[in-house]
Order: sequence, then C-alpha cells, then structure tokens
Amino acid sequence: MRRDLTLANSLRPFNHKDMKEQLLQRISINPNICFGKPCISGHRIWVSLILDLLANGTSVEEVLEDYPGLEREDVLACIAYGSEMTRERYVDVPSAA
Repeated sequence: MRRDLTLANSLRPFNHKDMKEQLLQRISINPNICFGKPCISGHRIWVSLILDLLANGTSVEEVLEDYPGLEREDVLACIAYGSEMTRERYVDVPSAA
C-alpha cells in the first residue's frame, strides 16, 4: 500500500511556485540581526555567504558539514532567494572580448 501512495504522489503535478514559497519562508530579514541582511531563519548566517560558498565550488554537502545546524532546505532557500533577487536587479558582469 505504501508503494501505491508513493506512486500516486509522484504522479501529482509538481508545483515549483509552492516549493519556492516554502523555501523562502526559511529566510528572514530583520534590521536588528546581521545589519538587516537576509539570513537563514534561526541562524546568523547570511544568504550571501552560502551563495558565495556555492559559487566558489563548495558542494551542498560540504556546506552542511561546515554548518551542522543547517538543513539541505536552508541551502536551497538561499538559492531560491538569489533566484528571486535576479528578477528585480541585475549585476554588471564583464563581457567576453
């Protein structure tokens, strides 16, 4: 029976919007904590720190080892936050010459 439930769940349409909204609830912005920078809720770990680590080649597993209080969903929340930020703002990047 459990296998049937798993199959039924896998056939359900995946809603990316709901997942992203759930992930973003893991991010907090409080002017009295970390200078108002976006942080992982319940931690004083900046979203930008996690994104920098990932951009520099650190794996999600390595981040979780270095920050044992975090969960995989916290790291995914940082990525989701970064994704949302790019919808509103652009960063100049060097052009290929």
